[in-house]
Amino acid sequence: MKVVIAAAGTAGHINPGLAIAKKIQEEQKDSKIIFIGTTRGLENDLVPRAGYELKTIDAYGLSKKLSIENIKKMIKTIKGFGEAKKILKEFKPDIVIGTGGYICGATISAAHHLKIPTLLHESNAFPGKAVKLLAKKTDTILVSFEVAIERIKHAKNVVYTGTPVKIKKRDYSEQQKKEIIKKMGLNENMPIVLVFGGSQGARRINNAIMEIIKNEKNEQYQVIWATGPKQYDSIKEQLENNHKNINHIKNMKILPYIYNMEEIMNIVDVIVARSGAMTITEISNLGKPSILVPLPNVSHDHQLYNAKVLENIKAANIILDNILDGENLNENIEKIVLNKEIYQEMGKNALKIATTDVEDKIYEQIIKTIHQKTS
Repeated sequence: MKVVIAAAGTAGHINPGLAIAKKIQEEQKDSKIIFIGTTRGLENDLVPRAGYELKTIDAYGLSKKLSIENIKKMIKTIKGFGEAKKILKEFKPDIVIGTGGYICGATISAAHHLKIPTLLHESNAFPGKAVKLLAKKTDTILVSFEVAIERIKHAKNVVYTGTPVKIKKRDYSEQQKKEIIKKMGLNENMPIVLVFGGSQGARRINNAIMEIIKNEKNEQYQVIWATGPKQYDSIKEQLENNHKNINHIKNMKILPYIYNMEEIMNIVDVIVARSGAMTITEISNLGKPSILVPLPNVSHDHQLYNAKVLENIKAANIILDNILDGENLNENIEKIVLNKEIYQEMGKNALKIATTDVEDKIYEQIIKTIHQKTS
């Protein structure tokens, strides 16, 4: 099987594409897969690192506002359609798959024009512009959340599969848990809260944790805090200015980045994070209570809609970014970790939307789409 995957921009778009590529190669070892992206996004690091060829085209998100800059982007995006068409003609794929980013518009449109089977995967609970615009042209649309189905109009075929994620639920023994906690330098008998804001960190969440440290609020729980590599040195300096050593904060392990995230997410009690689609999927699959701070000013507030998927089943508390501070974050943490009944109920509720065999379901839809289009 020959496959083109269009994915660009953030890890939330690219990682599902990589997971799909891996599944295809597991099922069909002689398959040939290339990615189409832009020259600007994380795909330039993540795709070659995973061992796949990346071809780049021009593609931009367009705003409704008329401006010289927007006209330039429009011209480049039209050019990108031609570039995508040329790549597809040369490679002759059996299917073109889009997993997110502006790249999908040009690539899926080019595939539709060439009568190549197409499939889109939408990770967010509120589908983006690209998915809505391409609904009529795409043979199959896969969604991560059931609520997204009703938000996609005029689609030929929409299927709920979930999002493929790297982090899986692990049944660690008590001894294994103790060893992981010990490596972190933490106490196995106290609740542990994991705090992170994506690969780059989240300034607002970091500021709230700094307030908790300054006011010594975390007396009854411990925190594993990933600040993000770009913000770690600044936080270290702020702590030094307050006569605190970043490596010796009471009930706190502070890291720029967590490389063993699967281990950590499995052993902690509560998760504080942004609400990207992959994070929501991982939290629900692990059955963890969470406090979610949706990233503001993103298309259609999709992180807020993602967070509401868990809030609506009483598995998460939402704190909006503009009101987040150390006081309300600490209050929310204590409400969960200090009340066993609430903690257990939230965890059970999160599992209600857990997805299993996601890669198998997606692969099945890929094969179906190819057969339906070519038979």
